[in-house]
Amino acid sequence: MATRSKRKRRDASTDNATPAVRPKAFHRHTYDPASDEDKRKWKGFAEIESEPAFFTDMLKKFGVKEVKVQEVVSLDDELLAYLPRPVYGLIFLFKWKEEDSDKMEQSCPDGVWFANQTVNNACASVAMLNIVNNIPGIELGDNLQQFKDFTASFSPALRGDAIANFNFIKQIHNSFARKMDMLNADLQMKNDATTRKKGKAAENDDDSTAGFHFIAFVPISGKVWKLDGLERQPEDLGPIASEDWVDQAKPVIEARMAEYEDGQIEFAILSLVKDPSSMLVARLAENLKILTAVSTRLDDINPAWKDFIIPVTDDEFHSSNGIEIGLDSEHQLNQDNIDRAMIPLETEERLRSNNTSDILALRQELITAQAGLRASFREEQLCLRSEAEQAASRRHDYGYMMENCSRTLKHKHILDPWLEEQKS
Repeated sequence: MATRSKRKRRDASTDNATPAVRPKAFHRHTYDPASDEDKRKWKGFAEIESEPAFFTDMLKKFGVKEVKVQEVVSLDDELLAYLPRPVYGLIFLFKWKEEDSDKMEQSCPDGVWFANQTVNNACASVAMLNIVNNIPGIELGDNLQQFKDFTASFSPALRGDAIANFNFIKQIHNSFARKMDMLNADLQMKNDATTRKKGKAAENDDDSTAGFHFIAFVPISGKVWKLDGLERQPEDLGPIASEDWVDQAKPVIEARMAEYEDGQIEFAILSLVKDPSSMLVARLAENLKILTAVSTRLDDINPAWKDFIIPVTDDEFHSSNGIEIGLDSEHQLNQDNIDRAMIPLETEERLRSNNTSDILALRQELITAQAGLRASFREEQLCLRSEAEQAASRRHDYGYMMENCSRTLKHKHILDPWLEEQKS
């Protein structure tokens, strides 16, 4: 669970260094960015915000292919319709509280890969693994596939321990860790240990310190499951009763959202979907394959067919013949994509026509469609690059810069009015 704790000011009397040197040495040590070696040796997990770009970046580094994370801005049907299909799973972020244990299964059913969360702040990785390890037919990558196979016979608790000790997952998760994230997590762990040792009950009437937590909703073998790593077992939400399994998860999520007061934004919803880029590549490959078949058919029925067409502009297409985009790196097309593409039966029927005008009309439809597909692909690639830059920026530790800026502002007495105001 992701918890937020206040940091206590360090008691100056505990340092042995001289007062003149102590603050500078302490702050330089504290705010210095964590090195890759620091993160590798660290035993904890960093808290990660519910930002789709971060989750997509993690999945790519896990080795998962053709899966993207997108934000669900609303559960209204009109807005849900804009999500790329298929939707593999939903991740719900909320202030966690324990559910009724009677709703849970007595044991993890066969065919459901479910792991408990056994360490603080690992819920982001646990939620994603609880989804991708239940998606049939996707490419997980060598490391994750071996992990899934290795833990197939484990209990949910043992799978959770396996995640906590799987350095491959931990290092990717903690690539987002900043120095203060690590210190906060360690402090929270120390406070939790102290509380348990003293036997104190963790009670808070206003729930202001409740931890934020990610859980997963995923369709598996005709049923919808709620996979909460902090619960002992998964919860069966029943058979999929409509074409869209998300309809089955909506009432559960909406019920939890209704528990918050008006105006509070205490939750977020993310979706794991098929990467639109991969679908666009497949559609471009199909388009190219049909265009090739169209050209062959026109050559057969009217060798002079090119005399009847209007040349397209370079703004529309850039291949040698002005129509087909061919194999290029920009659109990630290769011969394998084209060989796998299938021509729809309806299109095959149209290709059998002996009427040159009919085949030319089909050709024009394909040219127009291809222009739209290429524009959509470029837009999606720009989005992916922007998300990659956002993830890279999140990995940068600005703590040292902010500490130096604060020192400079204090040295120039710019902060004096604000400091005086805080004293009053």
